[in-house]
Amino acid sequence: MDAKVDAEAAIKLKHSQIRWRRMTMEINELAKRIAVLEDIEAIKKLKARYCAICDDNHNPDQITTLFASDGIWEGTDIGQHRGHEAIRKLFEGFQQRIGFSQHNVMNPIIEIAADGDHAKGQWYFLGPFTMRKRNNAVWLAARYEEDYVKVNGEWKFQHLRAIGRMSAPYEKGWAK
Repeated sequence: MDAKVDAEAAIKLKHSQIRWRRMTMEINELAKRIAVLEDIEAIKKLKARYCAICDDNHNPDQITTLFASDGIWEGTDIGQHRGHEAIRKLFEGFQQRIGFSQHNVMNPIIEIAADGDHAKGQWYFLGPFTMRKRNNAVWLAARYEEDYVKVNGEWKFQHLRAIGRMSAPYEKGWAK
């Protein structure tokens, strides 16, 4: 009788251990999935801060805080600007040329790398701009292709590419 009780207890213990391992694996998997979702939200906030800074007169000092120290801003017909100083100078130029902008970004596709410290993203942009030189209004559309890196627990732009899709005078539109 004792052997039967011991065998039943051993089976119950084994089943309990298996359930515990499954539950632990499920909890670990959920934690990983939640971390990915939190990273995606943090990257969305990074992009929102980028747009807010651009629409705040392209503030050159604030914009550099969003990029890794060796980060790159690259744009169609604008070129590639690497590092905080180059990006700061680029945005000083934007301040001189752009009197108003409204950055509207949409349709994010964000993929977090398996290491949890790198990610890629794609966004679409449409916005009205007023150019200072002739005080003319234009519509701009672009696709952003971006690489992100986590620096000291905070997401930064590693490489932001603004790929122009359309530029059109407000008065004429893009289809005339």
